[in-house]
Parts: sequence; structure tokens; C-alpha cells
Amino acid sequence: MEFEDRYRPAQTPKYDCLLFDLDNTLYPYSSGIATEFRKNIGDYMVDKLGIEESKIPYMCNVLYKHYGTTMAGLRAIGYNFDYDDYHSFVHGRLPYDKLKPDPVFRHLLLSLPIRKVIFTNADKVHAAKVLSKLGLEDCFEGIICFETLNPPTDLSSPYDAPTTVDVFDILKHFSQPDAGSELPKIFLFILLHHIPFTDILIFYLPLWSRQLKLLQMQRQEKFV
Repeated sequence: MEFEDRYRPAQTPKYDCLLFDLDNTLYPYSSGIATEFRKNIGDYMVDKLGIEESKIPYMCNVLYKHYGTTMAGLRAIGYNFDYDDYHSFVHGRLPYDKLKPDPVFRHLLLSLPIRKVIFTNADKVHAAKVLSKLGLEDCFEGIICFETLNPPTDLSSPYDAPTTVDVFDILKHFSQPDAGSELPKIFLFILLHHIPFTDILIFYLPLWSRQLKLLQMQRQEKFV
């Protein structure tokens, strides 16, 4: 009996993968990246979409609350803009040099005996830059990002100039409620074959959790 515990079968891990949010998760909010990010979004809305600066704070808050991200909300209410142009403007101006490697955190990640994947609504260029600055490129098996979760047809759609003719007035919708008025719907496309996990533990994912429920997925294809 005294040797019984030595021969008990190893316990099967409850999860086979950890999903890590990227921004303000792998690095601290105190880095200031989030503040610059919000500023860049506001500048894009003013400079590229012609939205009045005084409306930006409230509009961003409303779009974030109802659509998960400001970008998704802008597209949903009728603004036409190129995704790559948006990401380049919003992320391209970020002070990435403020991000510093954390050897202790890196060691912790590498010591976890489980698959680890980045899951972010940002584009792949931004994700790669952040991981590079943090020295964490080899700590994750892959990256699920904006390009992964959006159909190629959307990403390559023709783009001339921002269209504002048929934009839904979301601020008026909430300031002057109309029983016959409904918020525009957002199209969410998920490439499930890119998510090869059976049981997933999501590590701090406040944004995508509004749109996706990915706690019990029956997918076992090889990660692409």
C-alpha cells in the first residue's frame, strides 16, 4: 500500500492549449501603448473618415460597446476603408520601443508544458512586432489574428476612398431613440479549420469573448 501512489497513472491535462491575448496582456498597460493606440484611432477617424473630432470619444465608446472594436463598428455603420490602411495608420505609429523584454515572463512561458497560441484582433504585422520587442517570438506555436478570422474576399475588396453617403448615424440612434431604427449587423466570419483545439483555456480575452465562445471546440487539424 505504501507504494500505491507511485504507480498511479499520470493525470491528463484539463486543457490542451492556452490562448493568450496580446495587447495589455503580454505587456503592462503602463507601457502607454494603449493610450497611443486610442489616439491613433481617433486621428484616423478624423483624418481619413472626416468625422468631427468632438464626436470621437463618445463614438468610439459606443462602437466598442456594441461591436467589440471601433474598426468593426465603423465598417458596420457604413464607412468603407481599407483594412491594411487602417492597421498601418493605427499600429504603424505606435511607440514599440517602449516594450521591453521580460526574462522572467519568458522563462515562465517556456516552462509551461502545454501548447500556447496568440489570439488577437490586431493584424499579423502588429502581433509580430510586439512579440519581437518582448523577445517572445519562440514562446508560441502560432498566431490567430485579424487575417485569420476574416475572409480573403473582404481583405482584397476594392478600395477607392472612404464612403460616407450611407453611413448610419449611430450617435443620433442613441440620443434620439426611434422604435423603428435598428443597429446595423456585423458579419463575423470564423475560419474554424485554423483553430485546431479540443479544449481551450483563454488567458485574458475581454474583447473577443464578446463575439466568440471558444471554450469547447472539436477541432484537431494541424495548425496552419
